[in-house]
Amino acid sequence: MPRGINPSENPFRYGALALDDAFADREAELRELVADVRNGQDVVIFAPRRYGKSSLIWRAAARLHRAKVLVAAVDLMTTPSKQKLAEKLAGAIYENIASPLERARERALAPFRGLRIQPVVNVDPIDGSLTFSFGLGRRPADIDATLERLLELPGELGAGRGRRVALVLDEFQEVVEIDPGLPKLMRAVFQAQPEVAHVYLGSKRHVMERIFNDENEPFWRSAKPIELGRIEARPFARFIAKRFADTGRAVDDATVAELLERTGGHPYATQELAYFLWEETPTGGTAGPEELERALAAVLRAEHAHFTLLWERSAKAQRLLLAALAREQPGRPFSADYRNEHGLPSAATMQKAARALVQREVLAADRGAHVIAEPFLAEWIRANIDRIA
Repeated sequence: MPRGINPSENPFRYGALALDDAFADREAELRELVADVRNGQDVVIFAPRRYGKSSLIWRAAARLHRAKVLVAAVDLMTTPSKQKLAEKLAGAIYENIASPLERARERALAPFRGLRIQPVVNVDPIDGSLTFSFGLGRRPADIDATLERLLELPGELGAGRGRRVALVLDEFQEVVEIDPGLPKLMRAVFQAQPEVAHVYLGSKRHVMERIFNDENEPFWRSAKPIELGRIEARPFARFIAKRFADTGRAVDDATVAELLERTGGHPYATQELAYFLWEETPTGGTAGPEELERALAAVLRAEHAHFTLLWERSAKAQRLLLAALAREQPGRPFSADYRNEHGLPSAATMQKAARALVQREVLAADRGAHVIAEPFLAEWIRANIDRIA
């Protein structure tokens, strides 16, 4: 058994970041992302929800740290205002880019001497860590100037240390909610920072695509796109079999193939179903069809609250479309034949319903054909259709 493996601990991860040995494949994308950042190339990662964007970037960050690249990250979901963004950015700069000398407690404000608004240093009474705040009631112009200067600092501090810098901006689509003028300000700063690689992630693909693909937006064609697709069956099968073997269990090839057929190589769904399959397999045992069926039932129980809320938030026409696709997909809900077969309303109504579900990333569409993209939702609808119809 490999060193560090706990045979009593489930080796699969879903929901949280899949790090270290729990990270499945993506080796090609990982090498590409690391190389791009080391070259100073800005990157935007496109992928549906729960395809492992965050796991990929943190795996890349570990490699970049070993290559002496300074990596700082800010989650824009936690910054509903420019003031909060300034505070989070200051913290990320201090922790990850400033030099050890500048991080000495008595020199905590050294990196921020040139700011229009000087931050207040706050000390966490539990762990002694530092955070920064910029106070309330400041003039908008002062906040803008302070934020602009903070955005310039990663490049300057990195250059002063002779190090490449990567600034990761997660949930970047929130930039337009924080302030409509913020993308223009950020782009003006970023395009003058060849020494900084900016990496953009987001969970709302349609918004991210508009930000980076609309010629009227400041970030139009400003970053190299990396597209994350589903993971191919062969490497995922090897990964699953190895994780079972490393923890004193086995899984037969046919069961692995059936598992991947059920998930279609969706990263989150595969890790989730493999997690429950491992739980159904005793130490020294071999997972087979019976264990897989019990694992799928466990997944549906675990996802029940999520799917119930998704269903309740869907309009009637959206529910009808989801139920039809759960019975037959791919489906062409705009065609008369498909609508007649499944009792669906007019093509115009279906177009509106499909558009809303695609924007929510519940459905995926390709040249008029639609499938349910949300993992295990089709199985849940089939299992509950009589009760929820």
